[in-house]
Amino acid sequence: MINKRIGPTTLPSDDKTFDERVLFVNRVARVVKGGRRFRFQALVVVGDHGGQVGMGVSKGADVTAAITKATNVAKKDMVKLPIRNGTLTHEVEAKVSGSHILIKPASPGTGLIAGGVIRTLLEVAGYENALSKSLGRNNKVNMAYATIAALTSMTAPSSWVTRKNQPAKTPSSKSKKRTVR
Repeated sequence: MINKRIGPTTLPSDDKTFDERVLFVNRVARVVKGGRRFRFQALVVVGDHGGQVGMGVSKGADVTAAITKATNVAKKDMVKLPIRNGTLTHEVEAKVSGSHILIKPASPGTGLIAGGVIRTLLEVAGYENALSKSLGRNNKVNMAYATIAALTSMTAPSSWVTRKNQPAKTPSSKSKKRTVR
């Protein structure tokens, strides 16, 4: 499993290499003695279209503050994902809270068949062909967390166990076929 978090010390100094997308802005109210106090919650996805993606959720007094804070959180929590021929290495599935996500690799030319949050996350990460289905609830924040969890659970092709990597089996005496006369 590739789950390499990229900390702020290893981030490139040029912020323009990342594609930053705001997925969701929510107005949150807190009731106090004099009435309601409003704050804003932002869900932001940051990626480099080359296998690195990060997601951040943050609140702020106004929309721009919430987006800025969420972008900083997303850049700190970047993960490196394996990409194989523009698609996923294998089928992945994850469940976070009520959201249940299924993502499958697709053949070249298929494109991204995904909706909303999943589509944006896959685009920003650099996947060109994939199929997905949301099997649970459609809360955007939980769907984003479930998509990141599914993508980080993928294993790279270099770590797969294949027949080439296994020792050859020697025939045993018990496996000889007997002929009936």
